[in-house]
Amino acid sequence: MSVRTRFAPSPTGLLHVGNAKLALVNWLFARQQGGRFLLRLDDTDTERSTPEFAAAIERDLDWLGLRWDERIRQSDRHHLYAAAVARLQADGRLYPCYETPEELERRRRLQRARGAPPVYDRAALKLDAGQRAALEAEGRVPHWRFRLSDGRIGWTDLVRGPVEIDLGSLSDPVLLRADGRPLFTLTAVVDDIETGMTHVVRGEDHVANTAAHVDIFAALGAVPPDFAHLALLVGADGAPLSKRLGGLSLAGLREEGIEPAAVTALLARLGSADPVEPVADLAPLVAGFAFDRLGRAPARFDPAELRALNAQIVHELPFDAVADRLPAGADAAFWEAVRGNLERVADAADWWAVIHQPLDPVIEDAAVTAAAAALLPQGEPAEADWGPWTKAVAAQTGAKGRTLFMPLRLALTGRPHGPELKKVLPLIGRERALARLQGRRA
Repeated sequence: MSVRTRFAPSPTGLLHVGNAKLALVNWLFARQQGGRFLLRLDDTDTERSTPEFAAAIERDLDWLGLRWDERIRQSDRHHLYAAAVARLQADGRLYPCYETPEELERRRRLQRARGAPPVYDRAALKLDAGQRAALEAEGRVPHWRFRLSDGRIGWTDLVRGPVEIDLGSLSDPVLLRADGRPLFTLTAVVDDIETGMTHVVRGEDHVANTAAHVDIFAALGAVPPDFAHLALLVGADGAPLSKRLGGLSLAGLREEGIEPAAVTALLARLGSADPVEPVADLAPLVAGFAFDRLGRAPARFDPAELRALNAQIVHELPFDAVADRLPAGADAAFWEAVRGNLERVADAADWWAVIHQPLDPVIEDAAVTAAAAALLPQGEPAEADWGPWTKAVAAQTGAKGRTLFMPLRLALTGRPHGPELKKVLPLIGRERALARLQGRRA
């Protein structure tokens, strides 16, 4: 059977780097295996799901280069969930419960006080038809729980290895709310069956859910897919990543000027045995992907590492890849001159201003800059003029090393650091360079 994976975000907010890690791994594995990658929008939470967030999810995936082969929305699939509910009810696996949230919380507090796990006690199964009718006469509307099987359930996880969970340690999960809305524990299984998912790859926080899901697969007469539970991302300090930090959203990273290739290159290798390397496209990541390279320890996401990787990628980008993001008039010569000193493509605008807009030169050593002005070759300078010109200045002034080059840099650019001056000088042009060497704003 052809490999099929899926990424199933809820359109209730912006995608963050943790979401992107899951989407990327699902996409890489599907592409490596010649399979298909499905985008499923889990939008049954009608209070918080919005078309704007759904559009933002698609925009973020497209930005990363993770194109999907199919897209579905759970809001279009209620007939499938209703059929599954009817089947489970008919088989006695889905039963009505009438407790309020407050009553359930009181029970959990009592269980914890006794040192018992806060597991639902299946009190609703003890109600007879008359008791249920009396509760409904009071105006109570039931929610519906799935009666888990007895014993243990296990699977061989592609990341964690053999996993076995005692179903008795879990509460019977609610599959249908009192308002009739199906919940994730049901909808995910129904969708995975109907769309023929062969592999479900998600965070390790879903391990307990997976145990219940495997039992629901069986109750619906289906063979469960293979599972892989990825270690969660944490911050550079080891603390959990906060989803509230806008800088960790893909939209925030895009606005900051981070290249999508930097995001995918870092996330593909975080938590693996492989080194993080600056790769400009997804092909090497597809070729090198393997579940057995992923570890179980939390993977540390460091924004500083991402920015350093981004700079490495920017330094290698060809002009054609960035032309539409450069200032009007910028050409390949400008890009080749400045890219090695940029952290982001957007930073090129600063150097465009240094080269083409008036600035106040910094005269650190008037003797050196005066000699440089006097010896500046006639005609527009070329890169090949740099060596002979600076040697002549050194011979006349005795300056060398920093005492020669720093005064020239400060006069020509007003900055102590930057691109190679031999590449910048031709871009500045003779007239502007001469004025700056003479201490005039130009």
